[in-house]
Amino acid sequence: MIFLIEYNRPEGRIVTFDEFSDFDRTKAEDLRFEKEIDLRRKSIDHEIVILEADSIEALHKTHCRYFKDYAEIGKSILEAL
Repeated sequence: MIFLIEYNRPEGRIVTFDEFSDFDRTKAEDLRFEKEIDLRRKSIDHEIVILEADSIEALHKTHCRYFKDYAEIGKSILEAL
């Protein structure tokens, strides 16, 4: 699966979250490009990323910073130790 995330880093929150099948990579890349252009025109400093994972659950594990705040990430690290 392919995931396209628009992330507001200063606020620590996801703005948009789009999911695509593996066969729609070009569509995801085109949408990412369109979003990047639109955000630059509007002078909005958001992070736009395309990520691949087997599932949303896997994405939460590999890229937790998009889904948890700093306190939650710290707690997860301490629990893992």
